[in-house]
Amino acid sequence: MKQPKPNFYNLAWRWHFYAGLFVAPFMAMLALTGIIYLFKPQLDSLMYSSLLNVPAGHHTVPADDLLQKVKSAYPQGQVTQYLPPANAGRSAQFVVKNAGHELNVFVDPYHGDILGEQDAKQNLQALARAIHGELMIGTVGDRLIELAAGWGVVLVVSGVFLWWPRGQAAGILWPRLNSRGRVLWRDLHAVTGFWGAALLLVMLLSGMTWTGFWGKQYAQVWNVFPAAMWDNVPTSDVEAGSLNNAARQTVPWAMENTPMPMSGDHAEHMAHGGMQHGPAAPIISLQDVQNIAIERKVEPGYSITLPTTATGVFTIAVFADDPRNDATLHIDQYTGKVLADVRFEQYGAVARATEIGVMLHEGKMFGTFNQIIVLLICLMILLSAVSGVVIWWKRRPQGKFGVPPLRHDLPKWKTGVAIMLVLAVVFPLVGASLVVVWLLDRLLLSRLGRQTESASTSS
Repeated sequence: MKQPKPNFYNLAWRWHFYAGLFVAPFMAMLALTGIIYLFKPQLDSLMYSSLLNVPAGHHTVPADDLLQKVKSAYPQGQVTQYLPPANAGRSAQFVVKNAGHELNVFVDPYHGDILGEQDAKQNLQALARAIHGELMIGTVGDRLIELAAGWGVVLVVSGVFLWWPRGQAAGILWPRLNSRGRVLWRDLHAVTGFWGAALLLVMLLSGMTWTGFWGKQYAQVWNVFPAAMWDNVPTSDVEAGSLNNAARQTVPWAMENTPMPMSGDHAEHMAHGGMQHGPAAPIISLQDVQNIAIERKVEPGYSITLPTTATGVFTIAVFADDPRNDATLHIDQYTGKVLADVRFEQYGAVARATEIGVMLHEGKMFGTFNQIIVLLICLMILLSAVSGVVIWWKRRPQGKFGVPPLRHDLPKWKTGVAIMLVLAVVFPLVGASLVVVWLLDRLLLSRLGRQTESASTSS
């Protein structure tokens, strides 16, 4: 007699439960903060109109005169970055480190009047970005976000297995809206999860490229430029990624692992003289650097990062909504020579795809249409997370944790093991946590479950 095919449904359900238990709070948080940051352009215009918008004039004040105005207003501050107006109706912006705070200082480019300031790390958008990226707790938060994203992949894979049609369409391709209670919540969870599975994977994987562990390894493999690009300029051991932080994106992702050049003939002299950490003393003006950006047709919306040391460089960078307009230029602070000028065309194929994925993730690639699509994905994620928690709460036995039951006579699930091994290799942090959860499940939770079953049987 032919043996019945083993049913691994409950085993997949058990792992889906563990993944959901950990991931659901993170997914809800990522979706909510993502929605806030998604509509940054609209929210900024609404909340900070008096700082951002100015009446268009005929003649702008030179960048160096604006810089002097800001230095006079903040005599103890250090100006680190200048953002020229993105269009005729926008203000200019300076980033100033002052009394332990990083400030965005807004200036009327036609009259030189200081319009006001904003704490660069305590405004709504910066807070949303910092929570979204690292929970505002630095490296530990970054690793937790990475773990949640990796377990999100486990959630999607196991969820598709659980969803797979078994002879019916209702509750699979569309929810049974005439149902009530747990059945309706289950349908909403399964149907939403299925239709959003591929999109969620894209969001998870594109977001993970920014993480500090997996993202860094990924970047080291794929963010590769020909070494000859840096042959004719002196380079430091500082990478361009140092210009980025949790609250501010300066250079594109594809440029993060590239070396920062040092300013021309002075670099070697300063290095030998031990003066490389001396203060910056640029000879070229800020307006000269802005003119280089204009001459080289850098997309408006770029920033100019000022050198901070004697061997530092000016960096012109635009992390464009359309990655094809990305640009990163490093300028010698003494001669005005362009030491590097890297555009989208020079990225590798994977780096290009990653940059496009990031812009789709942030809802910037196709304007409002892209924002609406990402908003719908975020709402689907919220619905899946909430419905999953409701299902668990309604299903769990009174006073118990409600871990899905597991048959102990199942053979080894070779396909499931293979999938888990692949995920463990691709996402090492997930692999390590999978081992921990498996050991806890096998040595603790399963044993407790068997003891409970034995007690129930004996009584």
